[in-house]
Amino acid sequence: MSYKIQSFEKLEVYQLAREFKIEIKLMSRLFPKEERFELTSQINRCSSSISANLAEGSGRASNLDQAHFTNMSYSSGLEIIDHLNTALDMEYIDNQKYTTLRVELDKILGKLNALYKFQLNNTNTLKKKI
Repeated sequence: MSYKIQSFEKLEVYQLAREFKIEIKLMSRLFPKEERFELTSQINRCSSSISANLAEGSGRASNLDQAHFTNMSYSSGLEIIDHLNTALDMEYIDNQKYTTLRVELDKILGKLNALYKFQLNNTNTLKKKI
C-alpha cells in the first residue's frame, strides 16, 4: 500500500515548519500549568498554523489564493515572536532557547516571504489548466 506525497510536503519551508512546530510543542510542555489555556495554547496554535496554512493554500487554484494562505502562515510566525517574547519575559525560557527559536523562525519567515513573492509573480496557475 502506498500514498501520494503532496506538493506542499516537498517544500523546504513546510518541512522546517513541521520541525519548528514540534520543537515549540515540546518546549511549551515546560511552561507552568496555569499557562495551559493561555500562552501554551496560543503558541502551539500559531506554530501549527504555519504548516497547516501552507497545506490548505496548496489546494487553491489561483496563485492569489495560495499567496493569501502563505501570508497567513507568515502572520502566524510573527505572532509566535510575541509569544516567545512573553515566554522570555516571564522566564519560562532562557536567552539561549529564545535565540535558537528566533533564528529558526527567521529562516522560516524568510522562506515564506520568498514563496509569497513567487506565488504573486507566477503566471502559470492551476486555474489556467482547468
